[in-house]
Amino acid sequence: MKRSEVPVNLTWDLSLIYKSADEAWKDADKLRKLAAKIEADYKGKLTDAKTIVDCLHLSEEAGELATRVSHYFELAMETDYSNAEYVANANKIGALLTECYTQTSFIDSELVLASEEALTEAIKIGGSVSKYIEKSLRAKPHTLSSETEKVLASLDELMNTPYDVYLQTKLSDMRFDDFTVNGKTYPLGYALFEDEYEYEKDTDVRRAAFRNFSDKIKQYENVTATAYNAYVTRDKRMAEVRNYKDVFDYLLFEEEITKDLYDRQIDVIMEKLAPHMRKYAKLLQKVHKLDKMTYADLKLSVDPEFDPRVSIEEAEKYLADGLSVLGPEYVDMIHEAFAKRWMDFATNDGKCTGGFCASPYGVPASFILLSWQNRMADVFTLAHELGHAGHFRLCNKEQGYYNTMVPRYYVESPSTINELLLTNYLEKTNPDPRFKRWVISCTVGKTYYHNFVTHLLEAAYQREVYKLIDQGGSVQAETLSEIFKDVLTKFWGDTVELTEGAELTWMRQPHYYMGLYSYSYSASLTIATKVARRVEEEGQKAVDDWKEAMKAGSTVTPLEFAKMAGVDISTDGPLNETIDYIGSLIDEMWELTEQLGF
Repeated sequence: MKRSEVPVNLTWDLSLIYKSADEAWKDADKLRKLAAKIEADYKGKLTDAKTIVDCLHLSEEAGELATRVSHYFELAMETDYSNAEYVANANKIGALLTECYTQTSFIDSELVLASEEALTEAIKIGGSVSKYIEKSLRAKPHTLSSETEKVLASLDELMNTPYDVYLQTKLSDMRFDDFTVNGKTYPLGYALFEDEYEYEKDTDVRRAAFRNFSDKIKQYENVTATAYNAYVTRDKRMAEVRNYKDVFDYLLFEEEITKDLYDRQIDVIMEKLAPHMRKYAKLLQKVHKLDKMTYADLKLSVDPEFDPRVSIEEAEKYLADGLSVLGPEYVDMIHEAFAKRWMDFATNDGKCTGGFCASPYGVPASFILLSWQNRMADVFTLAHELGHAGHFRLCNKEQGYYNTMVPRYYVESPSTINELLLTNYLEKTNPDPRFKRWVISCTVGKTYYHNFVTHLLEAAYQREVYKLIDQGGSVQAETLSEIFKDVLTKFWGDTVELTEGAELTWMRQPHYYMGLYSYSYSASLTIATKVARRVEEEGQKAVDDWKEAMKAGSTVTPLEFAKMAGVDISTDGPLNETIDYIGSLIDEMWELTEQLGF
């Protein structure tokens, strides 16, 4: 459908941010004036504690305005990249943010030049901006002169051009043709393929959809590779300009973790999870009686005949009941999300693929995007995104704006734990072995596959790309395909046939344009797995610890966050336990399959 044809009840309500575009533009003008005031009143004057704190509080206010106006216009664009007005408004607000960021870019440079006495006092009296001052000092070796920072800030909008090119290519320029299987014609689209055909139980249709989808995106491989090469080269240049040891040091700095933790997450999973997932692939081949297991078959449900269709109304009940362990306030938030249209369920032309949750600071709502297909997989997606909403409802309430910039290492923990809690609830509702196998398959095939396989393989690929870039190289379409195919081969071995098009998976993920985001899904789920088991075993004490961790926002490091939740990630223990747990679930599915006889 075109966006104009979508029923209103399937769309989100952006009036929860602003009642109208005029109201948003008024705040945009207020932001412009505030940024100019900050520059006029404070540039060259950050020498004493009070001035520093006063300036940062105004900057914090500007950040709050920026997040609201940018979300209002950018979220509209995410629903329809073919709408010229939406794109123009988003670009206009992006230019304004760059202008304001440029005017206030002097702050970090001047902070690191202030006296130790002034900074120590500023941290004492800073309140919500104290942690920001501490982090700015940590970045001192990588902070440039005020004028250099201003030039870099003025280029910020252009720095994001590679990602803009990727999105426009993918969501505006690509037009998929229908395809025919056994005399029947089927429509094809980006979201339709990823949300529907990858799970299609008819093998001929599923594999034909994969082939036609791959043929189409391959036509755009060179422009996509050019955009991506520009993006990763930008990261390398910024690492050099800011005096980081290498590009990985630069990308991981804000995450406040070491490269050892990053490498461990990838290396351990690639080695130890692969055997379990190959066994899972063989189970899919067995239950579906496939002649061979191909890359196009990996998203199949273990029991598609038992995969119930779920209405949006039924989803609300599943979520409220399944996540009730988190308390009545959490359940109230779920009902509010449905009642006040936080979700954009529609599947329309030009809409961003995948799913996400945005929680603009100072707005009593979150905004969840997905493409609803009436599957239980969609309920798990909603559980995931509502996890983000619950997290930021807590930390936005408890913390100032600057303290809500949560490190990626654990930002996916509150989302993935919701999927596990929903699984635990479903398992208890029905003792039937077929139902139990279906529930476990949702956990393995959705939660763990998505975070420990899909994103982890992307992270392994991404690491090889950045190694090349860090050595002064560049990447083209052929190189990227070779790297991705090598990663897939290492993980799946000869269990899965990598049909033509599998190597093009590097073209499909927007997370590649977000630093090293992909690896963090498995890191977050490692924490979530341990916490979910604590909730099962310890009850309210574990829930209380979990809520306190979420309230902390970015005032804690990943290791501190995990410790608050009762998990020690300084060792590989939790990661190995999680992999063993995934293996036990797959073994249990095999046992249930033998018991059921199909």
